[in-house]
Amino acid sequence: MRHLGPYLPHYDAIIVGARCSGAATAMLLARKGARVLLVDWASPGTDTMSTHALMRGAVMQLNRWGVLGRIIASGTPAIRTTTFQYGSEVIPLNLKPSHGVDALYAPRRTVLDSALVNAAREAGVDIRYGVSFRDVIRNDQGRVAGAILDAHHLGTHHVSADIVIGADGRRSTVARRVEAQTERLSENAISCAYAYYEGIEDQGSHWLYSQGLGAGKIPTNNDQHCVFVGLHRARFLNQVRGENVAKQIAFIAAEIDPAFGEVIGAARLCSKPISFVGQKGHFRRSWGPGWALVGDAGYFKDPITAHGITDAFRDAEILASAVGQGTVEALTEYQRVRDSLSADLFSVTDQIASLRWSLPELQQMHLRLNDVMKQEQDWMAEKYPSPRVAA
Repeated sequence: MRHLGPYLPHYDAIIVGARCSGAATAMLLARKGARVLLVDWASPGTDTMSTHALMRGAVMQLNRWGVLGRIIASGTPAIRTTTFQYGSEVIPLNLKPSHGVDALYAPRRTVLDSALVNAAREAGVDIRYGVSFRDVIRNDQGRVAGAILDAHHLGTHHVSADIVIGADGRRSTVARRVEAQTERLSENAISCAYAYYEGIEDQGSHWLYSQGLGAGKIPTNNDQHCVFVGLHRARFLNQVRGENVAKQIAFIAAEIDPAFGEVIGAARLCSKPISFVGQKGHFRRSWGPGWALVGDAGYFKDPITAHGITDAFRDAEILASAVGQGTVEALTEYQRVRDSLSADLFSVTDQIASLRWSLPELQQMHLRLNDVMKQEQDWMAEKYPSPRVAA
């Protein structure tokens, strides 16, 4: 790991976690003139578990930030058609241009995270990989005043900052160290597995459902598709976990729709499958004296609606604005707005994740989800108007 020299005596912000929420927050703060330290324990360019899909709100933000062109240049295919399939009922939908967006994208995280980190670096962010967050530093009044960081092979450092931001995921160490309270939990959590396949014709994204099951295929980089299945935890533990996961993905895909199963069976598996047993969603208290949380660290919901990256970008922008203002009132407003924009998304996602619905009921849930996402997009477009045009 390349040594980047000593840390500055003081940073305006230390951000723990250099994935999509952390890198975006760091980039936005640095563009406001802040001195930002971004740290991550992993190596640059590594992959991570992800739903991949960027909803319109996320594409709007990448476009406005000047990052979307990098995603497109990497070969990420444009998605202009989405098909929903409920049992034998197939509903193809063409994406209507809105808010300057005429296509969706589902980049591999190696592409997306790298593009955001590079944009953050260009904005002046001090980025350190191979650095683990150990604890916060507190002043005599108990306010967080920095972080204790362990750089691999380079020792432990106490680094001063005005604010420490946890962007370190669902199991956030920052959240534990600042004792961020969990304010709401979901009732449901699905289990899922996914893998990458070659040899599938690109016809846009395809989401399929049968009673108690969900599946889909999403075109991504390198002419591959991310193919996933979602199911009840009990069945997952009995059937999928510990077995030939790729075989079970194909089996469950065929159970939902035999034709879909044939497509998967004829495709070439080109990755080791990834399994996620599931975790209930949460809202955590997301700010306090000298600290804040963003992304899954502060707010996580079931991946069945594939809205997590879009949430992360939205909250990164709201938090960066609040930190830029530097007041208690602004941080209070950050959490209030986050909770307000997320409440209906959280509720309908939890209902879908129950897998206890009829197919007509699920269609109504998806219509409600679509309405909520449109409201979110309208709010973002009004709050943060875009002067950029997608490359």
